[in-house]
Amino acid sequence: MEFIVEKIGMSRTINVDSIPVTLLKVIDTKVCEVREDGKALVAYNSSKKLNKSIEGQQSKFGITKEFNKFMTIEVAAGVEAGDLDAGALAEANVVKTSLTTKGKGFQGVIKRHGFAGGPGGHGSRFHRAPGSIGNCEWPGRVKPGQKMPGQHGNTKTTVKNEVVSFDAENGILVLKGSVPGHNGARGLVRIVK
Repeated sequence: MEFIVEKIGMSRTINVDSIPVTLLKVIDTKVCEVREDGKALVAYNSSKKLNKSIEGQQSKFGITKEFNKFMTIEVAAGVEAGDLDAGALAEANVVKTSLTTKGKGFQGVIKRHGFAGGPGGHGSRFHRAPGSIGNCEWPGRVKPGQKMPGQHGNTKTTVKNEVVSFDAENGILVLKGSVPGHNGARGLVRIVK
């Protein structure tokens, strides 16, 4: 079962053995229609502007104007159209969280792949460059997948975290450890066990 969440930020527990935690806000979601494959079309609030296609979907499923973004997610058996109940998160022990990582733009091999680089001084002329990338006469080309400079970050990443607690009244999910993405990033949480 999946839920749409928004990352609030990181904190820590106030126990004697303090552990770092990530706070996630469960977004209010309405189930529009349930499909036969165990997935459902849901609507939630987004900053997206209204257009005629969104208004058509809203009138078709009879939902208010604040629910202006639609997504297909996995739901538990027996879920019907209406509000999606997040109560299952209170019993979850482990969840998988999928968010988009922070984008870092075009980066070199040292920051992107952790290359060591060359000596800093004494005229080496090899400081932060990637070095040789090719082979000999055979195969006479650069093989696919070579680690080179390029776009770093801004990719969908999934991590597994333990659930510390869930505040059902405020919809706050507390996970042990870190979760990718910037504060305010939206993604999915899937219950593993």
